[in-house]
Amino acid sequence: MDPTTIQLVVMVSSLAIGYLMRPKAQKPKPAALSDFDLPVPDEGTPQAVFFGDCWTGDWQVLSFGRFRTRKVKTSSGK
Repeated sequence: MDPTTIQLVVMVSSLAIGYLMRPKAQKPKPAALSDFDLPVPDEGTPQAVFFGDCWTGDWQVLSFGRFRTRKVKTSSGK
């Protein structure tokens, strides 16, 4: 057998074995609300209301939402 043919057979077989032995990719879990670490105020904490541009040293998240539980489907519109 020709040395080039042997090298080609070894290369193709190693590629095939590597493809078959690779680890399977796991699908990631969708993010849940408990995965986010948002600072929320305690009950009874006064909330400041700003009008216009203002700088504050302390911030709070009073509300957040509209986390989707279904895939967003779009159409091409053509």
